[in-house]
Amino acid sequence: MDLQNSGYSKYVLDHVKKGTTTCALTCSDGVVLAADTRASAGFFIADRHVMKIQKVDRHLGMTIAGGVADAQNLVDIMRYNANIFRISNRKLMPVKSAARLCSNVLFNQRYFPFYVQIIMAGYDSEKVAQIYNIDLFGSMTTEKFISTGSGSPVAYGYLETEFRDNLKVDDGYKIAIRAIAAAIRRNAGTGDGINVVIIDKEGFRELPKEAKNAVEVSY
Repeated sequence: MDLQNSGYSKYVLDHVKKGTTTCALTCSDGVVLAADTRASAGFFIADRHVMKIQKVDRHLGMTIAGGVADAQNLVDIMRYNANIFRISNRKLMPVKSAARLCSNVLFNQRYFPFYVQIIMAGYDSEKVAQIYNIDLFGSMTTEKFISTGSGSPVAYGYLETEFRDNLKVDDGYKIAIRAIAAAIRRNAGTGDGINVVIIDKEGFRELPKEAKNAVEVSY
């Protein structure tokens, strides 16, 4: 059975596009992740204060788009395995290994898939910023910047224009905020607020409200 081209696959892909927008950018000194805070169920706004950027380990995070329960389960799986790796090997799990593990979990569940789309991002001991886009069937790609969710076409329009090589995280988070803000203005499933996380040599840290408010955006 060719699941990727089957009618079932089309049904899943059509229904997994829940209202949300997330993005991630690679910078010379870390990675930036951003997401809106709205959780929607069709045309109903279920929650206005959802954190869609989850910490996996102090050097590793992931954004979630899609079904909430499936995403929470996958985050728990990744946290468990990252902790086991760190305890067993006395070092942090490489970012690429974490992305490959997530990809394998989703591939093994392809007949009963997790309805999610993931961005796995990190900045490990090699001091290299890495982000990976992983879909519900386990396909994995890496880019310099990635956006997921129903508002991603709008966010990509801004990211394509503003992203440049050798960005610093202090500039990257401003671009990420404005990309999500653009999606909020033009996508009905995206809205309410923006969360931003930076992962660099200092570890996983959420951008404070004051720093976000200092970026000039409207939505």
